[in-house]
Amino acid sequence: MIWKISMHEISMLSLFSGSMITGGLALLKIKSGVMDVIEWELFSLMGSSIVFTLVLDWISLLFMSFVFVISGSVLSYSGSYMAGDKTYNRFMYLVLAFVLSMSFMVLSPNLISILLGWDGLGLVSYALVIYYQNEKSANAGMLTILSNRVGDVAILLGIGLMSSLGGWNFLFYSYYMDESWMLLKIFLMISAMTKSAQIPFSAWLPAAMAAPTPVSALVHSSTLVTAGVYLMIRFSAALEGSAIQSMLLVISCLTMFMAGLGANFEYDLKKIIALSTLSQLGVMLSILSLGFSDLAFFHLLSHALFKALLFMCAGVIIHSVSGYQDIRFMGNLVKFMPLTVSYMTIANLALCGFPFMAGFYSKDMILEVAFMSWINFIALLVYVMATGLTVMYTFRLIFFSLTGECNLSSMSNLSDEDFLMTNSMSILGLGAILGGSALSWSLFPECYMICLSMVMKMMVLMVSIFGGLMGYILNFMSVNYLLKSINNYNSVVMMGSMWFMPLLSTLKLSEKSLYMGSQMEKVADKGWFEFYGGQGLYYLFSQVFFVLNSLQLNSIKVFMKMSVVVIIIFMFLSI
Repeated sequence: MIWKISMHEISMLSLFSGSMITGGLALLKIKSGVMDVIEWELFSLMGSSIVFTLVLDWISLLFMSFVFVISGSVLSYSGSYMAGDKTYNRFMYLVLAFVLSMSFMVLSPNLISILLGWDGLGLVSYALVIYYQNEKSANAGMLTILSNRVGDVAILLGIGLMSSLGGWNFLFYSYYMDESWMLLKIFLMISAMTKSAQIPFSAWLPAAMAAPTPVSALVHSSTLVTAGVYLMIRFSAALEGSAIQSMLLVISCLTMFMAGLGANFEYDLKKIIALSTLSQLGVMLSILSLGFSDLAFFHLLSHALFKALLFMCAGVIIHSVSGYQDIRFMGNLVKFMPLTVSYMTIANLALCGFPFMAGFYSKDMILEVAFMSWINFIALLVYVMATGLTVMYTFRLIFFSLTGECNLSSMSNLSDEDFLMTNSMSILGLGAILGGSALSWSLFPECYMICLSMVMKMMVLMVSIFGGLMGYILNFMSVNYLLKSINNYNSVVMMGSMWFMPLLSTLKLSEKSLYMGSQMEKVADKGWFEFYGGQGLYYLFSQVFFVLNSLQLNSIKVFMKMSVVVIIIFMFLSI
Protein backbone atom coordinates (compact mmCIF):
# COMPACT_ATOMS: atom_id res chain seq x y z
CA MET A 1 0.00 0.00 0.00
CA ILE A 2 1.35 3.42 -1.00
CA TRP A 3 0.72 6.18 1.50
CA LYS A 4 -0.35 9.37 -0.28
CA ILE A 5 0.87 12.09 2.10
CA SER A 6 1.37 15.64 0.87
CA MET A 7 4.63 17.48 1.37
CA HIS A 8 3.32 19.95 3.93
CA GLU A 9 2.06 17.10 6.15
CA ILE A 10 5.42 15.25 6.06
CA SER A 11 7.27 18.50 6.81
CA MET A 12 4.92 19.35 9.67
CA LEU A 13 5.26 15.92 11.30
CA SER A 14 9.05 15.93 10.94
CA LEU A 15 9.45 19.43 12.35
CA PHE A 16 7.06 18.83 15.25
CA SER A 17 8.99 15.66 16.12
CA GLY A 18 12.26 17.64 15.99
CA SER A 19 10.69 20.34 18.16
CA MET A 20 9.68 17.85 20.87
CA ILE A 21 13.14 16.22 20.86
CA THR A 22 15.07 19.51 21.04
CA GLY A 23 12.63 20.94 23.59
CA GLY A 24 13.06 17.90 25.85
CA LEU A 25 16.84 18.07 25.54
CA ALA A 26 16.74 21.82 26.33
CA LEU A 27 14.84 21.15 29.58
CA LEU A 28 17.41 18.50 30.53
CA LYS A 29 20.25 20.97 29.81
CA ILE A 30 18.54 23.65 31.95
CA LYS A 31 18.28 21.18 34.81
CA SER A 32 21.84 19.83 34.55
CA GLY A 33 23.61 23.02 33.40
CA VAL A 34 25.71 20.96 30.95
CA MET A 35 26.87 22.19 27.53
CA ASP A 36 28.02 19.81 24.75
CA VAL A 37 30.43 21.14 22.10
CA ILE A 38 31.16 19.01 19.00
CA GLU A 39 34.09 19.99 16.77
CA TRP A 40 35.38 18.67 13.45
CA GLU A 41 38.81 19.99 12.49
CA LEU A 42 38.83 20.54 8.73
CA PHE A 43 42.43 21.73 8.37
CA SER A 44 45.04 23.88 10.11
CA LEU A 45 46.32 27.14 8.67
CA MET A 46 49.28 29.05 10.17
CA GLY A 47 48.65 27.71 13.66
CA SER A 48 44.87 28.35 13.54
CA SER A 49 42.56 25.35 13.27
CA ILE A 50 39.66 25.73 10.84
CA VAL A 51 36.90 23.77 12.59
CA PHE A 52 33.20 23.12 12.09
CA THR A 53 31.60 23.44 15.52
CA LEU A 54 28.19 22.62 16.97
CA VAL A 55 27.13 23.70 20.45
CA LEU A 56 24.28 21.91 22.24
CA ASP A 57 23.29 23.98 25.25
CA TRP A 58 19.88 25.03 26.55
CA ILE A 59 19.89 28.31 24.57
CA SER A 60 20.51 26.74 21.15
CA LEU A 61 18.26 23.71 21.76
CA LEU A 62 15.35 25.79 23.10
CA PHE A 63 15.63 28.23 20.20
CA MET A 64 15.72 25.30 17.74
CA SER A 65 12.60 23.85 19.36
CA PHE A 66 10.72 27.12 18.80
CA VAL A 67 12.00 27.45 15.21
CA PHE A 68 10.83 23.90 14.46
CA VAL A 69 7.35 24.29 15.96
CA ILE A 70 6.75 27.61 14.15
CA SER A 71 8.15 26.20 10.88
CA GLY A 72 5.91 23.12 11.17
CA SER A 73 2.83 25.29 11.74
CA VAL A 74 3.75 27.59 8.85
CA LEU A 75 4.37 24.70 6.43
CA SER A 76 1.05 23.10 7.39
CA TYR A 77 -0.62 26.49 6.89
CA SER A 78 1.12 26.83 3.50
CA GLY A 79 -0.54 23.60 2.35
CA SER A 80 -3.76 25.57 2.03
CA TYR A 81 -2.41 29.09 1.45
CA MET A 82 -0.17 28.08 -1.49
CA ALA A 83 -2.41 25.25 -2.76
CA GLY A 84 -3.16 26.85 -6.12
CA ASP A 85 0.44 27.89 -6.81
CA LYS A 86 2.15 26.32 -9.82
CA THR A 87 5.54 26.16 -8.08
CA TYR A 88 4.24 24.82 -4.76
CA ASN A 89 7.08 22.30 -4.34
CA ARG A 90 9.74 24.96 -4.99
CA PHE A 91 8.21 27.11 -2.25
CA MET A 92 8.27 24.20 0.21
CA TYR A 93 11.91 23.36 -0.57
CA LEU A 94 12.91 27.01 -0.14
CA VAL A 95 11.23 27.19 3.27
CA LEU A 96 12.91 23.95 4.37
CA ALA A 97 16.27 25.32 3.14
CA PHE A 98 15.59 28.40 5.25
CA VAL A 99 14.97 26.26 8.34
CA LEU A 100 18.20 24.33 7.64
CA SER A 101 20.20 27.57 7.36
CA MET A 102 18.69 28.79 10.62
CA SER A 103 19.69 25.51 12.29
CA PHE A 104 23.31 25.97 11.19
CA MET A 105 23.28 29.56 12.47
CA VAL A 106 21.81 28.68 15.87
CA LEU A 107 24.01 25.64 16.56
CA SER A 108 27.30 27.28 15.51
CA PRO A 109 29.43 29.01 18.18
CA ASN A 110 32.22 29.48 15.65
CA LEU A 111 32.45 32.65 13.58
CA ILE A 112 33.45 30.69 10.46
CA SER A 113 30.84 27.94 10.71
CA ILE A 114 28.15 30.49 11.63
CA LEU A 115 28.79 32.14 8.25
CA LEU A 116 27.36 29.05 6.52
CA GLY A 117 23.96 29.59 8.11
CA TRP A 118 24.24 33.39 8.06
CA ASP A 119 24.82 33.56 4.29
CA GLY A 120 22.25 30.82 3.72
CA LEU A 121 19.62 32.91 5.49
CA GLY A 122 20.37 35.92 3.27
CA LEU A 123 20.36 33.91 0.03
CA VAL A 124 17.17 31.93 0.71
CA SER A 125 15.36 35.01 2.03
CA TYR A 126 16.18 36.78 -1.26
CA ALA A 127 14.76 33.82 -3.21
CA LEU A 128 11.59 33.92 -1.09
CA VAL A 129 11.11 37.71 -1.30
CA ILE A 130 11.27 37.58 -5.12
CA TYR A 131 8.99 34.52 -5.20
CA TYR A 132 6.18 36.51 -6.86
CA GLN A 133 8.12 37.57 -9.92
CA ASN A 134 7.20 41.20 -10.48
CA GLU A 135 8.94 44.57 -10.26
CA LYS A 136 7.90 45.30 -6.66
CA SER A 137 9.24 41.94 -5.47
CA ALA A 138 12.49 42.41 -7.41
CA ASN A 139 13.06 45.84 -5.85
CA ALA A 140 12.26 44.55 -2.35
CA GLY A 141 14.54 41.54 -2.83
CA MET A 142 17.43 43.69 -4.01
CA LEU A 143 17.05 46.06 -1.05
CA THR A 144 16.89 43.05 1.32
CA ILE A 145 19.97 41.25 0.03
CA LEU A 146 22.12 44.37 -0.37
CA SER A 147 21.29 45.52 3.19
CA ASN A 148 22.18 42.07 4.51
CA ARG A 149 25.42 41.94 2.51
CA VAL A 150 26.71 44.82 4.62
CA GLY A 151 26.41 42.58 7.67
CA ASP A 152 27.99 39.64 5.83
CA VAL A 153 31.02 41.79 4.99
CA ALA A 154 31.22 42.91 8.64
CA ILE A 155 31.33 39.26 9.78
CA LEU A 156 34.06 38.50 7.23
CA LEU A 157 36.12 41.42 8.54
CA GLY A 158 35.47 40.15 12.08
CA ILE A 159 36.79 36.72 11.08
CA GLY A 160 39.97 38.39 9.82
CA LEU A 161 40.42 40.32 13.08
CA MET A 162 39.65 37.33 15.28
CA SER A 163 42.26 35.15 13.54
CA SER A 164 44.94 36.74 15.74
CA LEU A 165 43.41 34.93 18.72
CA GLY A 166 44.24 31.57 17.14
CA GLY A 167 40.59 30.49 16.87
CA TRP A 168 37.10 31.69 16.11
CA ASN A 169 35.03 30.08 18.86
CA PHE A 170 33.38 33.07 20.51
CA LEU A 171 32.10 31.00 23.45
CA PHE A 172 35.71 30.72 24.61
CA TYR A 173 37.16 34.07 23.54
CA SER A 174 34.31 36.55 24.16
CA TYR A 175 35.11 36.65 27.91
CA TYR A 176 38.64 37.95 27.18
CA MET A 177 37.79 40.77 24.76
CA ASP A 178 38.62 44.10 26.37
CA GLU A 179 38.46 47.59 24.84
CA SER A 180 41.38 46.77 22.51
CA TRP A 181 38.91 44.62 20.54
CA MET A 182 36.58 47.56 19.94
CA LEU A 183 36.78 47.26 16.13
CA LEU A 184 35.71 43.61 16.22
CA LYS A 185 32.78 44.49 18.49
CA ILE A 186 31.73 47.28 16.08
CA PHE A 187 31.78 44.84 13.14
CA LEU A 188 29.65 42.35 15.04
CA MET A 189 27.23 45.08 16.08
CA ILE A 190 26.88 46.20 12.44
CA SER A 191 26.20 42.62 11.31
CA ALA A 192 23.52 42.25 14.03
CA MET A 193 21.98 45.62 13.07
CA THR A 194 21.64 44.64 9.42
CA LYS A 195 20.00 41.27 10.13
CA SER A 196 17.69 42.73 12.79
CA ALA A 197 16.91 45.83 10.67
CA GLN A 198 17.99 48.51 13.14
CA ILE A 199 18.51 52.13 12.08
CA PRO A 200 19.89 52.89 9.45
CA PHE A 201 19.17 49.45 7.89
CA SER A 202 15.44 49.40 8.74
CA ALA A 203 14.00 49.89 5.25
CA TRP A 204 14.34 46.29 4.09
CA LEU A 205 12.00 44.75 6.69
CA PRO A 206 8.70 46.39 5.54
CA ALA A 207 9.85 46.00 1.91
CA ALA A 208 10.29 42.24 2.43
CA MET A 209 6.51 41.98 2.91
CA ALA A 210 6.42 41.40 -0.87
CA ALA A 211 7.05 37.73 0.00
CA PRO A 212 4.13 35.30 0.50
CA THR A 213 2.47 35.63 3.92
CA PRO A 214 3.67 32.20 5.24
CA VAL A 215 7.23 33.41 4.60
CA SER A 216 6.51 36.57 6.59
CA ALA A 217 5.15 34.44 9.44
CA LEU A 218 8.34 32.39 9.58
CA VAL A 219 11.08 34.79 8.43
CA HIS A 220 9.94 37.97 10.12
CA SER A 221 8.92 36.49 13.45
CA SER A 222 11.32 33.81 14.62
CA THR A 223 14.17 33.34 12.15
CA LEU A 224 15.88 35.89 9.92
CA VAL A 225 15.21 39.05 11.93
CA THR A 226 16.11 37.40 15.23
CA ALA A 227 19.46 36.12 13.92
CA GLY A 228 21.14 39.42 14.77
CA VAL A 229 19.69 39.45 18.29
CA TYR A 230 20.83 35.84 18.77
CA LEU A 231 24.37 36.72 17.65
CA MET A 232 24.47 39.58 20.15
CA ILE A 233 23.19 37.26 22.92
CA ARG A 234 26.06 34.88 22.19
CA PHE A 235 28.55 37.78 22.25
CA SER A 236 26.95 39.47 25.28
CA ALA A 237 29.96 38.64 27.51
CA ALA A 238 32.20 40.71 25.21
CA LEU A 239 29.84 43.71 25.42
CA GLU A 240 29.92 44.00 29.22
CA GLY A 241 31.30 47.39 30.27
CA SER A 242 31.98 48.40 26.68
CA ALA A 243 31.07 51.63 24.89
CA ILE A 244 29.25 49.43 22.37
CA GLN A 245 26.45 49.05 24.91
CA SER A 246 25.69 52.78 24.86
CA MET A 247 25.76 52.88 21.04
CA LEU A 248 23.46 49.87 20.81
CA LEU A 249 21.05 51.35 23.38
CA VAL A 250 20.71 54.61 21.43
CA ILE A 251 20.18 52.84 18.08
CA SER A 252 17.69 50.28 19.42
CA CYS A 253 15.66 52.90 21.32
CA LEU A 254 15.42 55.08 18.23
CA THR A 255 14.40 52.05 16.16
CA MET A 256 11.56 50.98 18.43
CA PHE A 257 10.26 54.56 18.64
CA MET A 258 10.50 55.09 14.88
CA ALA A 259 8.76 51.79 14.10
CA GLY A 260 5.95 52.44 16.59
CA LEU A 261 5.40 55.91 15.15
CA GLY A 262 5.40 54.65 11.56
CA ALA A 263 2.90 51.86 12.30
CA ASN A 264 0.35 54.44 13.47
CA PHE A 265 0.36 56.04 10.00
CA GLU A 266 0.46 52.82 7.95
CA TYR A 267 -2.57 51.26 6.23
CA ASP A 268 -1.01 48.10 4.77
CA LEU A 269 -1.90 45.20 7.10
CA LYS A 270 1.33 43.25 6.64
CA LYS A 271 3.51 46.36 6.92
CA ILE A 272 1.87 47.30 10.23
CA ILE A 273 2.78 43.87 11.60
CA ALA A 274 6.30 44.17 10.12
CA LEU A 275 6.79 47.53 11.85
CA SER A 276 5.60 46.01 15.13
CA THR A 277 8.26 43.31 14.66
CA LEU A 278 10.84 46.04 14.13
CA SER A 279 9.70 47.76 17.33
CA GLN A 280 10.01 44.52 19.34
CA LEU A 281 13.48 43.86 17.91
CA GLY A 282 14.43 47.29 19.25
CA VAL A 283 13.10 46.24 22.67
CA MET A 284 15.22 43.05 22.60
CA LEU A 285 18.42 44.82 21.62
CA SER A 286 17.85 47.67 24.07
CA ILE A 287 17.54 45.36 27.08
CA LEU A 288 20.51 43.35 25.79
CA SER A 289 22.57 46.55 25.67
CA LEU A 290 21.74 47.10 29.35
CA GLY A 291 23.37 43.75 30.13
CA PHE A 292 20.32 41.48 30.46
CA SER A 293 20.85 38.96 27.66
CA ASP A 294 18.61 36.37 29.37
CA LEU A 295 15.63 38.75 29.22
CA ALA A 296 16.37 39.51 25.55
CA PHE A 297 16.32 35.76 24.80
CA PHE A 298 13.10 35.33 26.81
CA HIS A 299 11.36 38.07 24.80
CA LEU A 300 12.78 36.66 21.55
CA LEU A 301 11.05 33.32 22.19
CA SER A 302 7.72 34.64 23.47
CA HIS A 303 7.55 37.23 20.67
CA ALA A 304 8.14 34.53 18.05
CA LEU A 305 4.96 32.69 19.10
CA PHE A 306 2.44 35.51 18.94
CA LYS A 307 4.02 37.32 15.97
CA ALA A 308 3.92 34.20 13.77
CA LEU A 309 0.26 33.79 14.78
CA LEU A 310 -0.44 37.44 13.91
CA PHE A 311 1.03 37.03 10.41
CA MET A 312 -0.93 33.82 9.83
CA CYS A 313 -4.20 35.52 10.84
CA ALA A 314 -3.35 38.39 8.48
CA GLY A 315 -2.83 35.85 5.67
CA VAL A 316 -6.27 34.29 6.24
CA ILE A 317 -7.89 37.73 6.22
CA ILE A 318 -6.05 38.81 3.03
CA HIS A 319 -7.13 35.57 1.33
CA SER A 320 -10.74 36.10 2.36
CA VAL A 321 -11.02 39.73 1.22
CA SER A 322 -9.82 38.97 -2.31
CA GLY A 323 -6.19 39.94 -1.82
CA TYR A 324 -6.69 43.40 -0.29
CA GLN A 325 -4.05 44.44 2.24
CA ASP A 326 -5.40 47.93 2.95
CA ILE A 327 -7.13 47.89 6.36
CA ARG A 328 -9.53 50.63 5.19
CA PHE A 329 -11.19 48.08 2.88
CA MET A 330 -11.87 45.69 5.77
CA GLY A 331 -13.94 46.19 8.90
CA ASN A 332 -16.38 44.27 11.09
CA LEU A 333 -14.66 40.95 10.35
CA VAL A 334 -15.66 39.68 13.79
CA LYS A 335 -19.14 38.84 12.43
CA PHE A 336 -17.83 36.82 9.49
CA MET A 337 -14.62 35.19 10.80
CA PRO A 338 -15.01 34.76 14.57
CA LEU A 339 -12.28 32.11 15.01
CA THR A 340 -9.63 33.97 13.01
CA VAL A 341 -10.52 37.24 14.74
CA SER A 342 -10.24 35.48 18.12
CA TYR A 343 -6.73 34.27 17.31
CA MET A 344 -5.77 37.71 15.99
CA THR A 345 -7.08 39.37 19.15
CA ILE A 346 -5.08 36.93 21.29
CA ALA A 347 -1.91 37.77 19.31
CA ASN A 348 -2.63 41.52 19.51
CA LEU A 349 -3.18 41.41 23.26
CA ALA A 350 0.01 39.39 23.72
CA LEU A 351 1.86 42.05 21.69
CA CYS A 352 0.49 44.79 23.95
CA GLY A 353 1.61 42.90 27.07
CA PHE A 354 -1.90 42.13 28.31
CA PRO A 355 -1.67 40.45 31.74
CA PHE A 356 -0.91 36.73 31.69
CA MET A 357 -0.53 36.46 27.90
CA ALA A 358 2.82 35.39 26.37
CA GLY A 359 4.10 38.91 25.85
CA PHE A 360 3.23 40.08 29.36
CA TYR A 361 5.83 38.00 31.19
CA SER A 362 8.76 39.10 29.03
CA LYS A 363 7.74 42.64 28.12
CA ASP A 364 6.66 43.70 31.59
CA MET A 365 9.85 42.35 33.13
CA ILE A 366 11.98 44.06 30.48
CA LEU A 367 10.34 47.44 31.11
CA GLU A 368 10.61 47.15 34.90
CA VAL A 369 14.26 46.07 34.75
CA ALA A 370 14.96 48.94 32.32
CA PHE A 371 13.30 51.41 34.71
CA MET A 372 15.56 50.10 37.49
CA SER A 373 18.71 50.36 35.36
CA TRP A 374 21.13 53.28 35.04
CA ILE A 375 19.60 54.91 31.99
CA ASN A 376 19.04 58.59 31.36
CA PHE A 377 15.70 60.37 31.16
CA ILE A 378 15.59 60.37 27.34
CA ALA A 379 15.98 56.58 27.15
CA LEU A 380 13.29 56.18 29.83
CA LEU A 381 10.96 58.51 27.91
CA VAL A 382 11.53 56.61 24.65
CA TYR A 383 10.73 53.31 26.41
CA VAL A 384 7.46 54.73 27.76
CA MET A 385 6.45 56.33 24.45
CA ALA A 386 7.28 53.19 22.45
CA THR A 387 5.11 51.13 24.83
CA GLY A 388 2.20 53.53 24.39
CA LEU A 389 2.62 53.61 20.60
CA THR A 390 2.60 49.78 20.46
CA VAL A 391 -0.81 49.61 22.16
CA MET A 392 -2.00 52.55 20.06
CA TYR A 393 -1.33 51.01 16.64
CA THR A 394 -2.64 47.65 17.85
CA PHE A 395 -6.02 49.09 18.80
CA ARG A 396 -6.05 51.15 15.60
CA LEU A 397 -5.60 47.90 13.68
CA ILE A 398 -8.40 46.27 15.70
CA PHE A 399 -10.73 49.21 14.93
CA PHE A 400 -10.10 49.27 11.18
CA SER A 401 -10.04 45.54 10.45
CA LEU A 402 -11.84 43.59 13.18
CA THR A 403 -14.54 45.96 14.46
CA GLY A 404 -15.60 49.31 12.99
CA GLU A 405 -17.80 49.68 9.91
CA CYS A 406 -17.84 47.02 7.20
CA ASN A 407 -16.09 48.42 4.10
CA LEU A 408 -15.84 45.16 2.16
CA SER A 409 -16.89 44.79 -1.46
CA SER A 410 -20.27 43.21 -2.15
CA MET A 411 -18.70 40.06 -3.64
CA SER A 412 -16.55 39.15 -0.61
CA ASN A 413 -17.00 35.63 0.76
CA LEU A 414 -15.68 35.46 4.32
CA SER A 415 -15.59 32.35 6.48
CA ASP A 416 -13.49 30.24 8.83
CA GLU A 417 -14.05 27.06 6.86
CA ASP A 418 -10.40 26.46 5.90
CA PHE A 419 -9.60 23.94 8.62
CA LEU A 420 -5.97 23.47 7.54
CA MET A 421 -5.21 27.14 8.21
CA THR A 422 -7.21 27.38 11.43
CA ASN A 423 -5.75 24.14 12.84
CA SER A 424 -2.22 25.43 12.13
CA MET A 425 -3.05 28.62 14.00
CA SER A 426 -4.44 26.68 16.99
CA ILE A 427 -0.98 25.47 18.06
CA LEU A 428 0.48 28.97 18.02
CA GLY A 429 -2.69 30.35 19.64
CA LEU A 430 -2.10 28.01 22.57
CA GLY A 431 1.55 29.16 22.65
CA ALA A 432 0.50 32.82 22.64
CA ILE A 433 -1.60 32.20 25.76
CA LEU A 434 0.54 29.73 27.73
CA GLY A 435 4.02 30.14 26.23
CA GLY A 436 5.07 33.14 28.32
CA SER A 437 4.22 31.60 31.68
CA ALA A 438 5.80 28.25 30.75
CA LEU A 439 9.02 29.97 29.64
CA SER A 440 9.07 32.18 32.72
CA TRP A 441 8.81 29.20 35.08
CA SER A 442 11.44 27.24 33.11
CA LEU A 443 14.04 29.97 32.53
CA PHE A 444 13.66 31.98 35.75
CA PRO A 445 13.05 29.62 38.68
CA GLU A 446 14.43 32.41 40.88
CA CYS A 447 12.51 35.64 40.35
CA TYR A 448 14.09 38.99 39.49
CA MET A 449 14.10 41.40 42.40
CA ILE A 450 12.05 44.40 41.22
CA CYS A 451 12.15 47.46 43.47
CA LEU A 452 10.18 50.38 42.05
CA SER A 453 7.96 53.15 43.36
CA MET A 454 4.21 52.86 42.86
CA VAL A 455 4.30 55.52 40.10
CA MET A 456 6.97 53.67 38.11
CA LYS A 457 5.26 50.33 38.73
CA MET A 458 1.93 51.60 37.41
CA MET A 459 3.42 53.65 34.58
CA VAL A 460 3.43 50.79 32.05
CA LEU A 461 -0.22 49.98 32.76
CA MET A 462 -1.31 53.63 32.59
CA VAL A 463 0.58 54.29 29.36
CA SER A 464 -0.87 51.14 27.80
CA ILE A 465 -4.44 52.10 28.72
CA PHE A 466 -3.92 55.65 27.43
CA GLY A 467 -2.38 54.37 24.17
CA GLY A 468 -5.25 51.91 23.62
CA LEU A 469 -7.87 54.60 24.17
CA MET A 470 -6.08 57.02 21.83
CA GLY A 471 -5.65 54.38 19.13
CA TYR A 472 -9.33 53.41 19.22
CA ILE A 473 -11.19 56.64 20.03
CA LEU A 474 -9.30 58.90 17.59
CA ASN A 475 -10.73 56.83 14.71
CA PHE A 476 -14.30 57.85 15.66
CA MET A 477 -13.60 61.41 14.53
CA SER A 478 -15.98 62.54 11.80
CA VAL A 479 -14.65 63.31 8.33
CA ASN A 480 -16.11 66.81 8.73
CA TYR A 481 -13.37 67.72 11.19
CA LEU A 482 -10.52 69.88 9.90
CA LEU A 483 -7.67 67.49 9.09
CA LYS A 484 -4.65 68.67 11.08
CA SER A 485 -2.44 66.37 9.03
CA ILE A 486 -2.93 68.58 5.94
CA ASN A 487 -1.62 71.63 7.80
CA ASN A 488 1.40 69.63 8.98
CA TYR A 489 1.87 67.55 5.86
CA ASN A 490 5.68 67.34 5.95
CA SER A 491 5.75 66.18 9.58
CA VAL A 492 3.12 63.51 8.91
CA VAL A 493 5.00 62.23 5.86
CA MET A 494 8.23 62.04 7.86
CA MET A 495 6.62 60.13 10.74
CA GLY A 496 4.67 57.82 8.47
CA SER A 497 7.58 56.96 6.19
CA MET A 498 9.98 55.66 8.86
CA TRP A 499 11.83 58.99 8.94
CA PHE A 500 12.46 58.75 5.15
CA MET A 501 14.47 55.55 5.70
CA PRO A 502 13.24 53.76 2.51
CA LEU A 503 14.04 56.85 0.42
CA LEU A 504 17.49 57.27 1.99
CA SER A 505 18.27 53.57 1.56
CA THR A 506 17.35 53.41 -2.13
CA LEU A 507 17.07 56.56 -4.24
CA LYS A 508 19.39 58.83 -2.27
CA LEU A 509 22.17 56.23 -2.19
CA SER A 510 22.05 55.60 -5.93
CA GLU A 511 20.90 59.01 -7.24
CA LYS A 512 24.35 60.62 -7.64
CA SER A 513 26.04 57.52 -9.00
CA LEU A 514 23.21 56.93 -11.50
CA TYR A 515 23.36 60.59 -12.60
CA MET A 516 27.13 60.43 -13.03
CA GLY A 517 26.74 57.18 -14.95
CA SER A 518 24.17 58.69 -17.31
CA GLN A 519 26.36 61.76 -17.89
CA MET A 520 29.38 59.54 -18.53
CA GLU A 521 27.37 57.54 -21.02
CA LYS A 522 26.12 60.65 -22.81
CA VAL A 523 29.43 62.56 -22.87
CA ALA A 524 31.92 59.70 -23.08
CA ASP A 525 30.39 56.45 -24.37
CA LYS A 526 27.98 58.10 -26.79
CA GLY A 527 30.03 61.31 -27.15
CA TRP A 528 33.76 61.82 -27.48
CA PHE A 529 34.66 58.13 -27.17
CA GLU A 530 32.31 57.46 -30.05
CA PHE A 531 33.65 60.41 -32.07
CA TYR A 532 37.29 59.41 -31.62
CA GLY A 533 36.59 55.73 -31.16
CA GLY A 534 34.20 53.54 -33.12
CA GLN A 535 32.53 55.99 -35.51
CA GLY A 536 35.60 58.23 -35.85
CA LEU A 537 37.92 55.35 -36.77
CA TYR A 538 35.33 53.96 -39.16
CA TYR A 539 35.12 57.32 -40.97
CA LEU A 540 38.92 57.68 -41.07
CA PHE A 541 39.52 54.17 -42.41
CA SER A 542 36.73 54.52 -44.95
CA GLN A 543 38.40 57.70 -46.35
CA VAL A 544 41.83 56.03 -46.49
CA PHE A 545 40.41 52.95 -48.21
CA PHE A 546 38.56 55.19 -50.69
CA VAL A 547 41.86 56.84 -51.67
CA LEU A 548 43.66 53.49 -51.94
CA ASN A 549 40.79 52.10 -53.96
CA SER A 550 40.89 55.04 -56.38
CA LEU A 551 44.67 54.54 -56.85
CA GLN A 552 44.07 51.01 -58.01
CA LEU A 553 41.50 51.84 -60.73
CA ASN A 554 44.23 52.26 -63.53
CA SER A 555 42.82 55.72 -64.42
CA ILE A 556 44.94 57.93 -66.74
CA LYS A 557 43.82 61.00 -64.75
CA VAL A 558 45.22 59.60 -61.54
CA PHE A 559 48.54 58.73 -63.18
CA MET A 560 48.90 62.23 -64.75
CA LYS A 561 48.09 63.90 -61.38
CA MET A 562 50.58 61.75 -59.53
CA SER A 563 53.31 62.43 -62.09
CA VAL A 564 52.73 66.19 -61.77
CA VAL A 565 52.92 65.93 -57.98
CA VAL A 566 56.15 63.90 -58.16
CA ILE A 567 57.75 66.43 -60.56
CA ILE A 568 56.82 69.34 -58.26
CA ILE A 569 58.31 67.50 -55.25
CA PHE A 570 61.58 66.87 -57.10
CA MET A 571 61.75 70.53 -58.16
CA PHE A 572 61.41 71.67 -54.52
CA LEU A 573 64.01 69.15 -53.38
CA SER A 574 66.50 70.26 -56.06
CA ILE A 575 66.20 73.87 -54.95
